[in-house]
Amino acid sequence: MQKLTLFERFSRTFRESPSFSKMLIVLTIGGGGLVAYSEAQSYGVPITTKTSESNKKKKVVVLGTGWAATSFLKNLKDPSYDVQVISPRNYFAFTPLLPSVTCGTVESRSVVEPVRNIIRQKNVDMHYLEAECYKIDAENKKVHCRSNSNNNLNGEEEFVVDYDYLVISVGARSNTFNIPGVSENCHFLKEVEDAQKIRRTVIDCFERASLPNLSDEERKRILHFVIVGGGPTGVEFAAQLHDFVNEDVARLYPGVKDLVKITLLEATDHILSMFDKRITAFAEEKFQRNGIQLKTGSMVVGVSDKELSTKQAKSGEKDAMPYGMVVWSTGIGTRPVIMDFMKQIGQASRRVLATDEWLRVEGSDNIYALGDCATINQRKIMEDVSEIFRKADKDNSGTLTVKKFQEVSNDVCERYPQFKLYLKNHKMHTLGDLLKESKRDAVNESTEVNIEEFKSALTQVDSKMKFLPATAQVASQQGVYLAKCFNRMEQCEANPEGPLRIRGEGRHRFRPFRYKHLGQFAPLGGEQTAAQLPGDWVSIGHSSQWLWYSVYASKQVSWRTRMHVISDWTRRFIFGRDSSRI
Repeated sequence: MQKLTLFERFSRTFRESPSFSKMLIVLTIGGGGLVAYSEAQSYGVPITTKTSESNKKKKVVVLGTGWAATSFLKNLKDPSYDVQVISPRNYFAFTPLLPSVTCGTVESRSVVEPVRNIIRQKNVDMHYLEAECYKIDAENKKVHCRSNSNNNLNGEEEFVVDYDYLVISVGARSNTFNIPGVSENCHFLKEVEDAQKIRRTVIDCFERASLPNLSDEERKRILHFVIVGGGPTGVEFAAQLHDFVNEDVARLYPGVKDLVKITLLEATDHILSMFDKRITAFAEEKFQRNGIQLKTGSMVVGVSDKELSTKQAKSGEKDAMPYGMVVWSTGIGTRPVIMDFMKQIGQASRRVLATDEWLRVEGSDNIYALGDCATINQRKIMEDVSEIFRKADKDNSGTLTVKKFQEVSNDVCERYPQFKLYLKNHKMHTLGDLLKESKRDAVNESTEVNIEEFKSALTQVDSKMKFLPATAQVASQQGVYLAKCFNRMEQCEANPEGPLRIRGEGRHRFRPFRYKHLGQFAPLGGEQTAAQLPGDWVSIGHSSQWLWYSVYASKQVSWRTRMHVISDWTRRFIFGRDSSRI
């Protein structure tokens, strides 16, 4: 056998050993220092060849390789499962950096990690199939899949996979709202391929505008970049494009740099409406100062190959806008396979797949849905108010005291988070405080209320219900939560750890999923970022940009992508962005 060199032995050890997967990243730049701890997944023993014992294992089929699916796979540790991952995309993409890919700030391969790299060293039987699920048969516990035609080796394009548990995390598609011409003429920004296509088109626009025998009017049209959607993705792309034009295009295309125009369209009155008002105001002022045209309250009604038609929401006035490239970033829609599945299970009237607080598809015990393809249908407290009263009234007296309710209040708060949020927002602590507001007289622990008075006190609680945003942060946390549930499935079956079953006996197996908001960023260009973190802390400026660098580096799925991204940022600082059309 050929003897390995010292370098080859070190390289193999670094790639295969989990002991190298934990370290501190220290970024100390320009007088401001930041430390971000990044813990990569510790992998166990590499998987071995399948044996007859695999047939006894529970079959788990995971559809998708996005944030939710990848987090689930990385955190699943119970070897009693046989996992089949099915997706037409054989890699995980760090989607928050896609706007950076569009202008060459970060290379496309730096933000992707092959799925087989993620699953190959897990101490769980995991296998990947590059195919697309086109039908879910919940009744027979099967998924019907179709392989890519160019990967078809035996002539069979379609196959069926059985499952005991199904995890649906196929994400969502861009929503065109059925506006004519959008699908044919606009660029989207959901996948790595989208970012690569935008990058090529941006360069094409500058190269075309540099050709001779074009009128200035035609050059202006070609160099008019329109972004539809004032959310985080649209705003970040506009900022990245502006930086690219001012920092790189100005010296690469000096003859046309003054003809560039960037327009951001938003149907509502403000961009970044999901952020704090201070961030919204700063972003709008900065964009206007940088020469990025903002058109709020403007809806797109049609797109041709060279012109975009808009209508003002308030006045109804219509306008035509010539353009060179349009990027569509307005929202998400449901994928066809999910729409078909929703019809099967009686959810055809819904926008996305509905799950309970344990991420189970409503009406099913063995199908779970996470990420952008699903939403948690949080149960209203008023739907169960009679059952809650019955649970608390253990002596069946027909009345309830504050003291009786306190015995089940923790379970009620866990099962119905809007109850706890309502008390917190109104600076209340117990049911007694609610009764004081309702009855407006003295209330103590022995005060008795009947069912009607109890209902009256809880009437406004459901007004504090919130739906989770369709973000990578939510999907990632859902994947981690579900993996932990699967890791403790048998243990919690014997010893349930969840809240009381309001409409049944005993307790739920697990605590319901609860999203913990860790903050959000809005890069605004010019090495300035707006950060909104827990506790209503808002930071805007260069220091937030370094926080953004640190967090996004630490959140990479592997050390390989982490090093690639950091090196891309460093390269851009030294040499600028690459303008090659590749």
